[in-house]
Amino acid sequence: MMWYRETPFVLGGPQQAHLKVRNLSAGYGAFLVLRNLHFEVKPGLTVILGPNGAGKTTLLKALMGLIPRQGIVLLDGDDLPEKTHEIVKAGVTLVAEGRQLFPQMTVLENLELGGWLCDKHERARRIEQVLADFPKLRERAHQLAGTMSGGEQQMVAVARAMMSAPRLLMLDEPSLGLAPKMVDELLAIARRIADNGTTVLMVEQNVKKALAVADRGYVLERGALVASGPARLLERSSVVREAYLGADDVDKTTAADAVARRRKSATV
Repeated sequence: MMWYRETPFVLGGPQQAHLKVRNLSAGYGAFLVLRNLHFEVKPGLTVILGPNGAGKTTLLKALMGLIPRQGIVLLDGDDLPEKTHEIVKAGVTLVAEGRQLFPQMTVLENLELGGWLCDKHERARRIEQVLADFPKLRERAHQLAGTMSGGEQQMVAVARAMMSAPRLLMLDEPSLGLAPKMVDELLAIARRIADNGTTVLMVEQNVKKALAVADRGYVLERGALVASGPARLLERSSVVREAYLGADDVDKTTAADAVARRRKSATV
């Protein structure tokens, strides 16, 4: 069952976001995970690929102000604030890995929290729009979030993020732990959000499916970008296919599996 409708998402801001990152470094304490990254997130859908431990989640945390960062980050030519609440006001929202809902609160209450920067009337308007865009959630509006399936909870997390009317929506491993059919639905929704005016930056390990819906992609390994380009070219690239997709089983492998195989074969 598809949980989104054919009409566009309209909660995005009036201008599609364009993010430019130069010399970005970030980590935890004295330990740097990311070093001197240069990349852009243009209107549309950009995906960051890479194995576990590559620094993908660290990258999103740095952009969201959840950990300190060094370097230049520009949102539509202006410096991106460093404090999380100011970043949200600037039009950037993150759906964190693991969804991080409030399990003892209802779907509706979780959505209300997503619009906490709005006044009461604007929040009510956004809730109505989100429930129209995610009709399945209207049916579950008074259900406790913690009693829902993983896929249903991910839907709530994305809908809650849309409550802030972001111009840039960041998704951290939205397909993690979900059944293949639900993965397809979530990635289709991410594509639809991008097509209707909200710039999307998505971190994913499901390489083939992520590239199928993305416009552009970057490959991150050990804190450094090792490949980039249009998604259709990255998918066809022999280097990326061998290193990250796997030459024999491109449909099933993840980036982590492929990199592990590559490193093992390099030691033989």
